[in-house]
Amino acid sequence: MAQLFFLYGAMSSGKTIEILKDAHNYEAQGRKIALLTSGVDNRNGVGTIASRIGMERKAVPIDAEMDVFAYIKKINAEDQARGDGPIACVLVDEAQFLERHHVMECAKIVDELGIPVMTFGLKNDFQNNLFEGSKNLLIFADKITEIKTICHYCGRKATMNLRIHNGLPVYEGDQVKIGGDESYHPVCRFHYFHPEQIR
Repeated sequence: MAQLFFLYGAMSSGKTIEILKDAHNYEAQGRKIALLTSGVDNRNGVGTIASRIGMERKAVPIDAEMDVFAYIKKINAEDQARGDGPIACVLVDEAQFLERHHVMECAKIVDELGIPVMTFGLKNDFQNNLFEGSKNLLIFADKITEIKTICHYCGRKATMNLRIHNGLPVYEGDQVKIGGDESYHPVCRFHYFHPEQIR
């Protein structure tokens, strides 16, 4: 039975590697996928899923107005009309940037089209507030899985994202500031509040 999955983790937890691996595994078995990502993340160009270790793939960017359900329903019908197989899975990267209607559309893909949807993203922002997409995925996802990583400072489990500017922690500012290792460190709760202390 199809389900809506939310796989979340702190920065540098390997979420992008995981989605690219899952995409590869489906395609290696001859199954069709739909690969999407938020249009907000433009670090490597809009519509590019790129990991820190150099793997990347083009994907369909999701903008604020996009109806994800209508898009998947249309391309799935077109594929089947050509004699291709149906979409076996929808994979969505940077899911924290989704809006509530996008999450509801993903749920509708599962419930009405019977296609599993796997979403990958951050849970909380640098101030430890939930992102809009993450909040709604925590409500509506059938299965929620944490992708674990370690604290930048001590090696314990990282659960938070510390924003860094010129080597110093930042605790105020806009929720969305696109960046990678130069801008964010995955941290444990202690080092979120005390990044200067070695433990």
